[in-house]
Amino acid sequence: MSVEVWAPRAQRVRLRRPDTDDVELAVRDGGWWTADVDLADGDRYGFVLGDSEALRPDPRSRRQPDGVHAASAHVELDPAVWTDAAWTGRQLAGGLVYELHVGTFTPEGTLDAAAARLDHLVQLGVTHIELLPVNGFNGVHNWGYDGVLWYTVHEAYGGPAGYQRFVDAAHAAGLAVIQDVVYNHLGPSGNYLPEFGPYLRDASRNTWGLSVDLDQPEVREYIVQNALMWLRDYHVDGLRLDAVHALHDEGPVHILRELAEAADALSAHLGRPLSLIAESDLNDPKLILPREAAGYGLAAQWSDDWHHAVHVALTGETSGYYADFAALEALPKVWTRGFFHDGTHSSFRGRDHGHPIPAEVPAWRLVTFAQDHDQIGNRATGDRLTATLSPERLAIAAVLTLTAPGTPMLFMGEEWGATTPWQFFTSHPEDWLAEATAKGRTEEFARMGWDESLVPHPNDPATFERSKLDWSEIDADAGAAAPHRRLLQLYRDLARLRRDRPELTDPAFGSLSADAVEVDGGRRFRLGRGALTVLVNISEHEWHASAGLDDTVLLSTDTAAGTRPAAAGVVAVAPDTAMVIGPPLH
Repeated sequence: MSVEVWAPRAQRVRLRRPDTDDVELAVRDGGWWTADVDLADGDRYGFVLGDSEALRPDPRSRRQPDGVHAASAHVELDPAVWTDAAWTGRQLAGGLVYELHVGTFTPEGTLDAAAARLDHLVQLGVTHIELLPVNGFNGVHNWGYDGVLWYTVHEAYGGPAGYQRFVDAAHAAGLAVIQDVVYNHLGPSGNYLPEFGPYLRDASRNTWGLSVDLDQPEVREYIVQNALMWLRDYHVDGLRLDAVHALHDEGPVHILRELAEAADALSAHLGRPLSLIAESDLNDPKLILPREAAGYGLAAQWSDDWHHAVHVALTGETSGYYADFAALEALPKVWTRGFFHDGTHSSFRGRDHGHPIPAEVPAWRLVTFAQDHDQIGNRATGDRLTATLSPERLAIAAVLTLTAPGTPMLFMGEEWGATTPWQFFTSHPEDWLAEATAKGRTEEFARMGWDESLVPHPNDPATFERSKLDWSEIDADAGAAAPHRRLLQLYRDLARLRRDRPELTDPAFGSLSADAVEVDGGRRFRLGRGALTVLVNISEHEWHASAGLDDTVLLSTDTAAGTRPAAAGVVAVAPDTAMVIGPPLH
């Protein structure tokens, strides 16, 4: 077999293996070095550059058994593991996404342990599982966004074989898998790519460090081939592209469009849908517009505006970037138009921000959520909504999330009101890096007005342990589990209602309506989806809301309300209650 590596900065490249003489690689055009070497599954190897004697892992390593500073291991995926030949995939439209972190989803923190919990997701009504990054990072536990070897699967999670088993088990359960990938920066420890070639721009930085050099064709190909690896070799159904606003690309074809074109071509070849979903701070519909309309052709993008509007409506928190969303019209606007900032002034940014979404764009192209890893984990104490909201308002959050015009996404444990926090955790072996990370977090929160004494140390193992889900909250027979189970049942009921009522998956923005009123002691929202209406009473007094003569209460967070026809065109909505009304299906 041929071993090759792109190393234009090296004057000499050797392949090193244990108990074997080094092999000199020959250089060819473009800085590619090659040699004919036979590697079997599990064989350790690495590259030695120039006159150094330090071994460096393969930039395209699939496995790092001893960490990101050590030798790579050759991987041959076992084709016998795959039993999903009949899997035809799942469209994102009409879906329900569930975001989870492998290391904290279960006590064991492995892919195999996560696979054992797939029945829970099926019963919940989930269609797509979104895994936080699993690529190689230094240490044992980490959010995953400090990755330095993008082609690997973190060994503590189960490595490539464990990942293969997880995807196959998910498909057997009818669940699609979306993998979160980070192409905008590299982590601070174990990043040897610049020794091989110009992967980073020395004079250009983003929030997390030096930006990736997208002017280099080989770097672009490194990214595209990584995306295709997940979709093709690991049978993954989609990718979530982290912070694409940090991808600095002035080339004739943007890297996002290049990725979308490659994924669409592979989708046509495989005969199953492949969805690329962007996290973007740009509020620019260009990402999700079709390429025929000068867009990039991505399947979807996250909508932080939706999160902010719901968060402010339920919590009343208006600091920082939440300030603009205190406006009464914030929730109605994101309901009917997708973005709140669509060319409007953003006080947080100090400028006008965003662009309007054309009416013909399907609403499901926005992924909407009341909680996610960032919005929880980037709070000083990693507190979920559970820490501040009453059970009644947690139930309202569930209704807003599952009846939203976009593609709803849940963050692990949200469905039962998990009380465990989701905190920022690391396991940097280097003391200097651990302290620098902690100092940076503390200073950032101090600037935002948080009490820095509340910020847990990211490298403290207890920070990681606190962030693990406590499944006994719903598994235990004790009475303490009852409130969690009630909320879980509400999420299941809402997912079922969403499947049963076509209005809740109608993609047309034109079918949406919304209004809000300020009343004594709070606010009331009337949110329409075709023939259905979502009534939300976040006030201290009962609301006698008008309803159609044929309308029935289809679901209410007030268990005393039951499901019944509206009386004389009026329904009573109790304080801190959400209700879905509409004509019965015939």
